[in-house]
Amino acid sequence: MQAVQINDLELNEAWSETDPTRRASFTFPISNVTGALASSVVYFEVEPGKHLGMHTDSAEEMLYIVSGTAEAIVGEERGELGPGGLALVPAMVPHDVVNNGDETVCIVGFFASSTVVSVFEDPFAPSGRRVVGTPLPEESDVLAPAS
Repeated sequence: MQAVQINDLELNEAWSETDPTRRASFTFPISNVTGALASSVVYFEVEPGKHLGMHTDSAEEMLYIVSGTAEAIVGEERGELGPGGLALVPAMVPHDVVNNGDETVCIVGFFASSTVVSVFEDPFAPSGRRVVGTPLPEESDVLAPAS
């Protein structure tokens, strides 16, 4: 059995060097790396006034708000979510999460695949990568060459 406690997770800090409002902490506690065959989980936190960053995921995702409030942007739609709120994000649809509340928003994302590739519009610091996920692919395998 794969079991994790959210409070025990070690989170990776990520931010944008060009957008001071883009900052999050995250980890993938359940994925193909931990033995999952058909699903994976991302846990992330976004501080007040910050956002995750517009991106697409290779698999459908269900967002669950553990605590705090956020605005979910999925394609052209926007919706406010509080604790216990859910949002469906279809695969390859651009989306973002904005913390519009006064406390850190804590979110669990459930993916319909054990391997997920997320491509962000803006690279994350400190890695300088636009492509994240588990396991991390080489950007040259995912992104088309710039023209």
